[in-house]
Amino acid sequence: MRLRVQPKWHFVDPSLATAALRARPDALLDDLDAFDLLFESLAVRDLRIYAQPLGGTVYHYRDDSGLQVDAIVELGDGRWSAFEVKLGGTGNIEKASASLRALKAKVSEQRARQLSTLNVVTAGAESYTRPDGVNAIALGHLFAG
Repeated sequence: MRLRVQPKWHFVDPSLATAALRARPDALLDDLDAFDLLFESLAVRDLRIYAQPLGGTVYHYRDDSGLQVDAIVELGDGRWSAFEVKLGGTGNIEKASASLRALKAKVSEQRARQLSTLNVVTAGAESYTRPDGVNAIALGHLFAG
């Protein structure tokens, strides 16, 4: 497995992009691809805000097999969590969970021991732990702790 090292860029605040595009809420709902990109930037921004005071760093994961994960939050002591960001929907959450489980299966035993959580961040209103151990977390329920 070889990791790709090209960075993935996000807006520091996705509302800037929304304002620049003069995107109204109804227009974003009609263009779910654009809405999804803005939502992902918002979630990654929040993860960075929560990780920073804990001494954490947020990375994007992509390898040469095509497996990608939207965000890896790694703390200074080696503990890490993986996050996929999806607007929601059962099918999207299932696909994101499969990517997270595939990542877990690829890492070394040591990295697997340091793995804290696998998470799908959604635009939904509910947070819960799935039977496979992956957490589905509403963006509004994220917090540092």
